[in-house]
Amino acid sequence: MESKRVTIKDVARYSGVSIATVSLILNGNENKFSRKTVEKVLEAKEVLDYQPNYFAQQMIIKKSKTIGVMMSDITNPFFGQLISGIEKALYQENFVTILCNANFDEGKEKYYLEELMRRGVDGFIIATSAISNETLYEMLEKRKRPYINIDQKRIEGLSDAVLSDDFKGGQLAAQHLLKLGHKDLVIVMPIDAPEHIQNRLRGFKKACDDQSATSITIIDAKMSKDGGRKAVEQIVQTRATGIFTINDEMAFGLYRGMEDAGKEIPNDYSVIGYDNVEMCEYITPRLTTVAQSIPAIGETTAKILMERINNPDKPAEEVILPVALVERSSTAPLT
Repeated sequence: MESKRVTIKDVARYSGVSIATVSLILNGNENKFSRKTVEKVLEAKEVLDYQPNYFAQQMIIKKSKTIGVMMSDITNPFFGQLISGIEKALYQENFVTILCNANFDEGKEKYYLEELMRRGVDGFIIATSAISNETLYEMLEKRKRPYINIDQKRIEGLSDAVLSDDFKGGQLAAQHLLKLGHKDLVIVMPIDAPEHIQNRLRGFKKACDDQSATSITIIDAKMSKDGGRKAVEQIVQTRATGIFTINDEMAFGLYRGMEDAGKEIPNDYSVIGYDNVEMCEYITPRLTTVAQSIPAIGETTAKILMERINNPDKPAEEVILPVALVERSSTAPLT
């Protein structure tokens, strides 16, 4: 037979104080009572093994101690490293992370936002590009819900954002290929890519303009391993010898496509990725890439969101984190 659940009334009866006193002490207001009273309540909680009702507690303290995190594709190792940074910072503040994988589906994003709001999360971290400005404004900004964007600033001047220096990252990729003697270049990316990806393209083109590259071909592809693999069919029809994939996932797929096409990296093509996920060190040849400090992006985002929750009226903040080229063996001088 199932034992009866211990209630706050039982704790009050055992400790000899009112229910209101127990509620206040267990919700962090010990300073309002004598040390003896606090000790009696905590002893009763321990002896009776009392577990507060989560939803009742939420109504009292007006906080859920939870953060909703919306991501595009949890299978991408970038997001695994990102969530580890987010979770680390939130854990230090005794917050719990609720993760939603939207898979580039705006309909799912709207659904998850509504469900997270219904569950009373204290704030939102948006790490997906499919959601529109209008949706963010209508669902979060107008309702005064604390949120922060990663990698793009959807509502200029209103929302917090943590960005990488993507323009610089694109420049670094192009400069490296040009330094190795590659003049005919390919960029593999979605044509309708979000703003932070477009910034990588702008930086790449600027470096090429400065050094008079012969040609740049943009090949439209999804930001996935499958997208990179399928792009190879078009790449081999060009004169290109240097390839910049807009993220590492695409580069991993491109490796497979090159193998299927009988091509070798870097003998036939030099390849640069973007992100510097852990797998870059474990594929052959090891992938040259533009490194973002992914866990640091997550930690910084979570900390800024905590500040926003505690100080809702502070000015919108934008943080831009540096990037760096990590040279490995997937790039080589043109011979």
